[in-house]
Parts: sequence; structure tokens; C-alpha cells
Amino acid sequence: MAIAPPCAVVIFGASGDLARRKLVPAIYDLVREGLCDDRTCFVGFSRTDMSDQQFRAEWRDAIAKFSRSRPIDEGVWKKLEARIYYARGEYGSADDYARLADMLPKLDEKHGTGGNRLYYLATPPGQFPVIIERLGEPGRRTAADAFARVIIEKPFGRDLASAQAMNQLLHRYFPEEQIFRIDHYLGKETVQNLLVMRFANSVFEPIWNYKYIDHVQITVAESLGVENRGGYYDRAGALRDIAQNHMLQLMALVAMEPPVALDALSIRDEKVKVYRSIRLIRPAAVKDFTVRGQYAAGAYDPQRTKAYLREKGVAADSRTETFAAVKLFVDNWRWSGMPFYLRTGKLLKEKLSEVVVRFRSPPLTLFQKQCQSPVYPNDLVIRVQPNEGISWRLNGKVPGGQMMIKPVALDFLYGTTFHREPPDAYERLIHDAMIGDQTLFIRADEAEAAWAVIDPIEKGWAEAMDTPEPYEPGSWGPKGAMRLIEIDGRRWMHTMDGVDEPIIACSL
Repeated sequence: MAIAPPCAVVIFGASGDLARRKLVPAIYDLVREGLCDDRTCFVGFSRTDMSDQQFRAEWRDAIAKFSRSRPIDEGVWKKLEARIYYARGEYGSADDYARLADMLPKLDEKHGTGGNRLYYLATPPGQFPVIIERLGEPGRRTAADAFARVIIEKPFGRDLASAQAMNQLLHRYFPEEQIFRIDHYLGKETVQNLLVMRFANSVFEPIWNYKYIDHVQITVAESLGVENRGGYYDRAGALRDIAQNHMLQLMALVAMEPPVALDALSIRDEKVKVYRSIRLIRPAAVKDFTVRGQYAAGAYDPQRTKAYLREKGVAADSRTETFAAVKLFVDNWRWSGMPFYLRTGKLLKEKLSEVVVRFRSPPLTLFQKQCQSPVYPNDLVIRVQPNEGISWRLNGKVPGGQMMIKPVALDFLYGTTFHREPPDAYERLIHDAMIGDQTLFIRADEAEAAWAVIDPIEKGWAEAMDTPEPYEPGSWGPKGAMRLIEIDGRRWMHTMDGVDEPIIACSL
């Protein structure tokens, strides 16, 4: 990987949880790996009142707790510490931005950052517009031979109209090639490996279509509740918070056609084609293709958990879903008539993110007379988290005189294969933004096309008089989610305990 050019990285919301848990450790690991230029400096901007030294102490504490490479390397920390600065400010204050604008040229001169800027908006989404407007004011831009890039955290809007408005505002001040809409799932190694698995292995391409694949499941399950995010979550819900970005991104990578090149333009062109091919669900038909749930009170792990409606910041009569399941179809030549099942939720049985590609069952005539054990369909499981890797489930004969069949899992795990922990997603994405590579970021039309899929569902839910179906904490969601897939003669992975035969694991 190339060493990123020098720049001044300005983090808005620098005292927040995202910066502390993700951004600061990622920056430290980039410095440790030698991928960040020694002249690059870092400026935190937030409302919290603190000095440079206090801010540096906060960074050290965050690195000590959350970096993937612990303990702290004192040599690396010493090199980084001298390039960390803090500017207290209100996000809407012209005077505070003026002080920041005065500060940055002095850092250019001191460190040699050449006027290059990377602005990271790690604030609540309500602050995005005012920050963008302040950054776009006259006198805030850098020299003609320097870059000014902006990273926008999710959520990017809350519907199609707001996403379009945000894009218009951004394009007023920044060209599209300087805008980096981030979805950290795209920085995960397994997600990136989807392209390699599909297009660098000839065994998959001939069978990667509706003729051989029965359906695809995408699951993003969380074992925790809304925690202290009740105020935000009650305005968003599971569909907006996870499905519109993470899950549709995974779906696009599974369903896209081969790009003409491994560059940002080609890959994102193919992803947009997938979104535009998704059959829109009419608001009146959402009950046939979607399920929404809301966790109730119950005993879980092992403490008593309170219902979503009792969470801090949540309205007592809230109809916001904490679980969503959707059945989608991609109306193109490759996927005609084949369903994609998506589900996500809070307080589910376990934390996992994965894609399951289930292939059609082989003809069973050969085994019906001699074999009493069932013949299982083949599954390709792409595990995003935890334990990133890929598992290929085949059928094999159990040793012995009888014809007994059991599934055999051929597993590829990053940790055991490469004997190292994969880089954190934010490391890759921050580095890519520094070098100007937009491949793993979301383009303007891509964000809008994804919202065009979600908006009719949200409209149908808003018009319906029903409330989300309650489900028990520690379960796999409401019963309606089971019916959504079982009515088609299929079932979710991980939800039918005791039905699957034990799988014999063979590590590759």
C-alpha cells in the first residue's frame, strides 16, 4: 500500500465515541504501519473544552483501549503525539471556523502539509449541513495545487429527498471526486474479498445466477439493544440504520456484474445498476414482502432487559422497528425471479454479519432408496463478523458401511490462514481517503438509488395502522420473519436449532 501524501486531518466531533473507538486507533495503526506520512498532522474540533495536552492524553487512552496493536509502541506514539492539536468550537460559529482557518496554514508551515486538507465529519448527522456550509465559505478553501476532501459518516440522509438535498449542498462546495461517503462495512476484508472470490475463481462465475442459486440471505444481527442511542435510533429504525447502507452494499457486491476494471468508477457503476434493478415494493404490498419487529422485555444474557419502549429517549408509543426483514428481487438477466432475503435487528441471539448463498439441491433420485439421511443443499457462507472468513458447505459420506450423508464445511478464516488479524475497516478507509481512492466509498447516485429502494417500504409502514411485532430478547426476531421465508419453502440459517445435522469442519 502506498504511503499517503501529507495533509492536515481535521476531525469534527473529535471528542465523540466514534472518534475515540474507531478513528483514533485507526490513525495510530496507520502511523505504526508506515502508511501515514510523517508530516501529516491531526486537528480535533468539538465543543468539549480542553487543551492540546488534554486532547493528546485522550488519544493515548483511546489507543491503549481500542487499538488492534496493543500495547502502545512508545516510539510510534512519540512520533504521533507531536502532531496532534485541538480546536474547541461550536459547529455553527463563524468565529470558531475563522480561528480554525487561521490555525491550519500555521500547521502547514510547521509540518509541511502543503495545504492539503481531509475533513472528517464524525458528528451527529444534524450537524452535517452547517459544517459543510462553513467549510465552503470564502477563504476556507486551500491552494489550487492542494486537495480538500471531506468524509461523511452515515447516515447519509433519512430518505431520498434529504439525500438529494445533502448531495446538492455538498456539490455546491466540493466536486464529487473530493467527497467520500463512508460505510465502514466496505472496508472489511471479507467484503472486499467478495470481488476476489467471485471474479478470480472460475468455479463460481458459471453458477453465479438464478439457474444454480436458490436464494441469498443477508443477516446483520446485533446482540445489544439501543444502549444510549435511543434518541437517535427512534428517529431512524433498523431499516434506515442498517438495511439502507450496510445490507444493500453487501447485496450489491453479491449481485453486481463483473466490472470492466478494479477502479472506483467501474465498480460503483455496477453497484448502481443493481440498485436500479431492484423491484420496488409498493407501499400497499409491504405486508407481503417485509416484517418489522420491536424487542419486548425479557431475560437475556443473563440480566433482565427492558422493552424498547422503556429505553431512554424512546417515545412511549413509538412504532420504530428494532428488527426488519425484507424480501427483494433483482429484475435483471442474472437474477430473474430469485429472492434475496435481508434481516437485521437488535437484541438478537448472537452478534454476526454474514451472507449465505444457498445453491439449488441436486436431484435426489440416486440416494432416495439407499440413504435415510437427508441430502442438504450447498451453502457458501461469507462471514463479515465475527471471525471473518468464508465457509463452503458440501455433502460428504460418513465413514462406515451405511450410506450416511453429513454436511462438511470447508473453512477459510483470515486469522488462521494468514496468521494475522486483518486491519480494521477504518484503517483502510481513512488511508484510501488520504490517497484519493474512492473505490470503497459511496457515490452520490449510489446513495440516492439505495434510498429509492427503502422509501416505498418506509411509506408503507407509515401508512399502515399496525405496530411492530414484539419479539423476545435473545431470539432470532419475530415469528413473522420466519413466515416471510418459510412460506416460500425456505428457512433462515441459525434460526432452526436442532434441525441441521452437525457439520464436520475441515479447515483449508
